[in-house]
Amino acid sequence: MKQWWRRWTYEVPLAIGDALWEVLVVQLAALLDRLTVRKVIAFIPVVILVLAYYHRIPIPPELVLIGDFLAYIDIFSVLILLGMLSRVTTILFVVKQAAARIATFVGNAAAHLRRLDIRHRRQRGAATRPPPHARPFRRRSSSPRSVGPGRLRLIHPRA
Repeated sequence: MKQWWRRWTYEVPLAIGDALWEVLVVQLAALLDRLTVRKVIAFIPVVILVLAYYHRIPIPPELVLIGDFLAYIDIFSVLILLGMLSRVTTILFVVKQAAARIATFVGNAAAHLRRLDIRHRRQRGAATRPPPHARPFRRRSSSPRSVGPGRLRLIHPRA
């Protein structure tokens, strides 16, 4: 009898406690380690449906639609990513065109500057015009519109 009493008061409760520890702590911790956000999101529609069927309070249709959205989150995420990629490719195309136009503009400006010959200086020893104060005064030919020192000749425009 003493062995029976020991078994039912000591060993059986310890075995039940060990089994509960295994299920409620060890296996639950392993489940939580394997749990991902995707699995949680996929389980939300199930919770919404259970609440809809087992409660007398009506659940608005928006929650059911949210549940459907969460159930098909993979498909929606792919569609959203494709939409974002198409916008990114459009933006890259516009940036590429703008860069090409800027490069063309800079090339045309450089060619125009080369035509104006701005970058090339005169060579040393090349003939240059003397400054105006060093030039001797020369009278121009006798043109009707010329103005000499101290004289002003006015001519009728018809002449």
